[in-house]
Amino acid sequence: MSETQAGPTQGSEWREYGSFLLKLALFVFVLRSFIISPFNIPSESMQPRLLIGDYLLVAKWPYGYSKYSLPLSLPIIPGRIFASQPSRGDVVVFKAPMTNGTDYIKRVIGLPGDVIQMRGGILEINGVAVKKERIADLVIPVTQNMRDTAELDRNPFPCWRPDMEEPSADGGSQCRYPRYRETLPEGKSYEILDLQNGLEGDNTQAFVVGEDDLFLMGDNRDRSADSRWTPIDKPGAIGIVPQKNLVGRALVSVFSTDGSSHWLLPWTWFTAMRPERIGRGF
Repeated sequence: MSETQAGPTQGSEWREYGSFLLKLALFVFVLRSFIISPFNIPSESMQPRLLIGDYLLVAKWPYGYSKYSLPLSLPIIPGRIFASQPSRGDVVVFKAPMTNGTDYIKRVIGLPGDVIQMRGGILEINGVAVKKERIADLVIPVTQNMRDTAELDRNPFPCWRPDMEEPSADGGSQCRYPRYRETLPEGKSYEILDLQNGLEGDNTQAFVVGEDDLFLMGDNRDRSADSRWTPIDKPGAIGIVPQKNLVGRALVSVFSTDGSSHWLLPWTWFTAMRPERIGRGF
């Protein structure tokens, strides 16, 4: 009799397990599509706020929803619903216009109708120079993920230039970068890096931001391919970005690693962590 009952019982357990997996997948889909999703930083374009190896959560609701809010950009949502315009200074994640498939992260500088221009390394919004103050240098240790990124960029210097690398107190190496504080017309301030005067992004044409578009820039001004160029002008650049490409707003840093961990050496999972970077908001 027990053998007769084993079949239905086992079948019922499998159905329950399948039902659980389906519900879990639906929950994750809804969570990542409409509430919050993770994002990791692969480049130095948003230094000093974000370093390579930082992981953060992105809020999906602030700007509304489109197909780009969904995993794989599933074409389920027509157009953009519950749309809301970002505020100047927001740090946003979006789909790069040249592919509509790669996630980028930049800061909102220009809103519809704005005229944006760089003159001598100074940002101008509607003809008015944005306040830029020199503050203490950014000093960060050279990490493995910085070396890996430099190698991918075919740059032998993890600090971008050899004169920006110096010995650290622990016997290693560290990068020293010129750091500034920029204050937008609305009063929001944030830190930027301006590594060298006279580079191509320091002087630009005047860009007029179109309706439903955004002008976005990286905080590391000399290491960011952003709205100052189109993909034709500079590889990896984004041009002026349609608001429909927005994915969400950066919310909080939840993890950070220096890239030195190895899967087969579990203790390195902890030594590679940078706990001081966790919990920082935007």
